[in-house]
Amino acid sequence: MRRITISLALGFTLLACNKASPNETGTRTNSAQAPQSPQGAAVAPIAADAHAAVGKPAPDFALKDLEGKEVRLSSFKGKVVVLEWFNPGCPFVKRAHTKGSLKETASKQTKNGVVWLAVNSSAPGKEGSGVSTNRDAAQTFAMAHPILVDEAGDVGKAYGATNTPHMFVIDDKGTLVYKGAIDNSPDGEGQSAPDGKLVSYVDEALAAVAAGKPVATAETKAYGCGVKYGK
Repeated sequence: MRRITISLALGFTLLACNKASPNETGTRTNSAQAPQSPQGAAVAPIAADAHAAVGKPAPDFALKDLEGKEVRLSSFKGKVVVLEWFNPGCPFVKRAHTKGSLKETASKQTKNGVVWLAVNSSAPGKEGSGVSTNRDAAQTFAMAHPILVDEAGDVGKAYGATNTPHMFVIDDKGTLVYKGAIDNSPDGEGQSAPDGKLVSYVDEALAAVAAGKPVATAETKAYGCGVKYGK
């Protein structure tokens, strides 16, 4: 994948969030390491060569939730896990959580035994950062699952998270089986989907895993605002 400069990535990020429309996509940011931050910093270091690839083990991590409690991915061994990259200030996230594919999906899937974790990789001072901001968003969007704070951006970069929302499905063996968009319609309602048919890639992936079948669509291009990584 073509490497771009941090300044260009940030420019496109601002454009994506300030002028969001159903056809916009976020921009990949530079993978340079961000400085560590006390709040939400990764508790366990992630290897520099760790990359989230479909069919490979998902990189382990430990982050703190909004109450300061450590949440470690490996503690959910034997369970299916969904990671949702989150930014409450992003219009695509707002749309997905109020009328789109993320409005009830997490609550429905967690009732089926799936572990759902939102990850916010916004750096301090960036859009969507801050514990109070995310607490308010959790209440507004009726999110019962944890929001994990990744201010340093280490986990987001290890997974190659480029957008909010950006989705990752990990099966009960710890293997990444899907990464990409939540669905095929950035407007969240199917109007911009091909043939007007809304397809939830995450729901399809979870159904395949539950049935013990391969995920038919294992990777798609994420859309939304660019993740607000630090420099």
